[in-house]
Amino acid sequence: MALKIAILASGSGTNAQSMIDKAAQGVLDVDIRLIAGNRPGARVFERAAKAGIPHVCIDHKAFADRESFDREMVAVIRAAGAEYVVLAGYMRLLTGTFLQAFPGRVINIHPAILPSFPGAHGGPDAQAYGVKITGCTVHFVEELVDSGPVIIQAAVPANAGEELDELMDRIHPLEHRIYPQALQWLAEGRLRVEGRQVFLAPAGRKTVTPDGPWLVWPPLEEGF
Repeated sequence: MALKIAILASGSGTNAQSMIDKAAQGVLDVDIRLIAGNRPGARVFERAAKAGIPHVCIDHKAFADRESFDREMVAVIRAAGAEYVVLAGYMRLLTGTFLQAFPGRVINIHPAILPSFPGAHGGPDAQAYGVKITGCTVHFVEELVDSGPVIIQAAVPANAGEELDELMDRIHPLEHRIYPQALQWLAEGRLRVEGRQVFLAPAGRKTVTPDGPWLVWPPLEEGF
């Protein structure tokens, strides 16, 4: 049975698009019940409309506080029948109210190798620090920012003096691969969380050989 998900996004929605595409290709076994966000006019809603996916914008500015906004978001997600919440460039800190509604069922992607450089500017912060390796992380969400158990990480080289866009052009394509992969593992029931450790059950599927200067662990599997 397909994993029923709601995708939350605030911007252009490129990670959401990667999930839409993989689902359409029959590679990713998810049922995208809803795409929701908080910024009117965000391009992610155009992507949802083009794919025929239900979508809604709930403007956070119309609410008195984070708790009331999150209660409304929880209500629309539940009404859509989603079981997991997938954060894809969602620029809102989640309250305990939200996380308690979906315990252990909220997933996020971060543009750095956690636990280094958490927060809204992970990519720029890593570059400014002068790291030689950076990347992206898919993880379960806890109340502390970017602190939950790690599912999968990708690493790429970072070069002194390069523009931030050059670095992010190496990171983003891997985001679009590791996030759907993590969701597929969830859909297959292959992930088990014990404390901070996330265990992946084997499936006997071929893994992908890197075709460039990147490393993903656990390894990507066929189709991703």
